Amino acid sequence: MSDPTHISPPRRLFIDKQSPKVFHALVQVSEAVRATASEAGLDRTTVELINVRVSQLNGCAYCLDTHTRTALRAGESPQRLGVLSAWRDTDLFAPSERAALALAEATTDPVNTANRTSAFEAARQVLSEDQISAAIWVAVTINAFNRVSIMSKHPVRPLRNK
Repeated sequence: MSDPTHISPPRRLFIDKQSPKVFHALVQVSEAVRATASEAGLDRTTVELINVRVSQLNGCAYCLDTHTRTALRAGESPQRLGVLSAWRDTDLFAPSERAALALAEATTDPVNTANRTSAFEAARQVLSEDQISAAIWVAVTINAFNRVSIMSKHPVRPLRNK
């Protein structure tokens, strides 16, 4: 007889695997966004700073792991990644990066209208309209991936020593 007080943890449902056509469409969107960002002149490190910052705000361990490693491969420094959650309190980020990060935060928390307004005002000072649009699309896309990973409980596995 089974123990009625024992509750098994819920079985994970990887929604990306459960609905692969939808996930593939999301991947295609992210590829189009990456190309749009590049065409607009947002460099790869800025895109990855957005990905990491949004993932920090959303608490997505899987995406943090993935995009921190991607940012490092793209040439981002460990120091800047280490202080990214406090980017406003440092002088380590260029004005264009600061503008992109503010837009990313406003996209992630769109209810904060004052934040959204100030982010657009600051962005218009240093970014083109194409760059503003691309930065917002990067944030929209990583927000979607964060939700897929959070709801699926995608695991972060230890890296193997090389």
